[in-house]
Amino acid sequence: MRVALVSMGWSGFRPSVEELSFREMMFEAAMRAYEQAGIDPRRDVDAFISCQEDFWEGIAITDEFAPEPIGGVLRPTLTVAGEFLQGLAQAYMMVKTGYFDVVVVESHAKPSDVESMRGVFEMAFDPLYLRPLKAPNPHFLAGLMASAFMARSGVDREHLAMVAVKNKSNGLYNPRASHSARITLSDVLDSEPVVDPLTRYEIAPFSDAAVVAVVASEEAARRLTDTPVWIDGVGWSTEAGTGSMAWHDLGSMPSMRMAATMAASMAGISSIMRDTSFAEVEDRYSFAELMAAEEALTGDALEAARMLENGDFDRDGYYPVNPSGGSLAMGVAFEATGGARLLEAYLRLLGGGEEVEAGAERALVLSWRGIPTRTSMAVILSL
Repeated sequence: MRVALVSMGWSGFRPSVEELSFREMMFEAAMRAYEQAGIDPRRDVDAFISCQEDFWEGIAITDEFAPEPIGGVLRPTLTVAGEFLQGLAQAYMMVKTGYFDVVVVESHAKPSDVESMRGVFEMAFDPLYLRPLKAPNPHFLAGLMASAFMARSGVDREHLAMVAVKNKSNGLYNPRASHSARITLSDVLDSEPVVDPLTRYEIAPFSDAAVVAVVASEEAARRLTDTPVWIDGVGWSTEAGTGSMAWHDLGSMPSMRMAATMAASMAGISSIMRDTSFAEVEDRYSFAELMAAEEALTGDALEAARMLENGDFDRDGYYPVNPSGGSLAMGVAFEATGGARLLEAYLRLLGGGEEVEAGAERALVLSWRGIPTRTSMAVILSL
């Protein structure tokens, strides 16, 4: 039995959506998805999944707010305390059991409501090694990771800046990329560092957003849409000791490789770069895109850097990477960030967005929950 995405809806993707609460954003994204699929959530959906964390919401037992905005009141509704792609994997497995025909996955973010982002990051840090440091900059761990990645791989400082230039520019073609800009390499390198070696152009800002996906069995998908996008494989991995520096090589991310390998194996492909047309990958920090390309695509960071230099990763290049602009242009939306990458891949495959053209047949979507975690998720999609 195959599993498909039959529709996706979204709301926000702006630095601040003042006119809507997070529940209203959930409702707007859900209504877009349901309208596209032509379904009534009260009648046609077998189960609902909300991906959220009390951690980000500032509300205890925040999953109690999930059912009403997405149509799941008095219906099977569960919460995945994790990233959107983890929820998508759960929906995939539920459909695969044969007991569920249609499952809805939702995630959202309202970072503009967070009073102290530093405080939230501090609470996430390892209580023995990191939290006692009381670091004034919550991105310090990303700075260490960027430096370690360059030292290990031989990737130059300029390569990290090239990622920011590419993705910020790609976002100019994307109506959901409110952080896009036409910038140059000098703009990035000469900008004041936020945390060495990363400047403000290389750290994705936050965005308020909500994303909803309708996942269905093959039979239901063919009934609901003429253009199903198939979920060929899913993968996820969490490295041991997440949140601490004690057990990790800061310059690599094996969980990305393991998640991508798992998804590719399930999809029956041996080389992701050869057998897919483009990728939407993690880039909340500029170095993360090259790390993701190494772990999931090229197997070698310097090869990824050379492809970036040559324009192979451009939106019209040999193998586009983050043609949507990625998080650097669209913003980090907490647990909905992987949903944003999935949404952009879905639209590009369909050729249904203002910023995309038809023709791609298969895509990799790869996300990371961000510092201080070592959790990564991957999905292989196809037409």
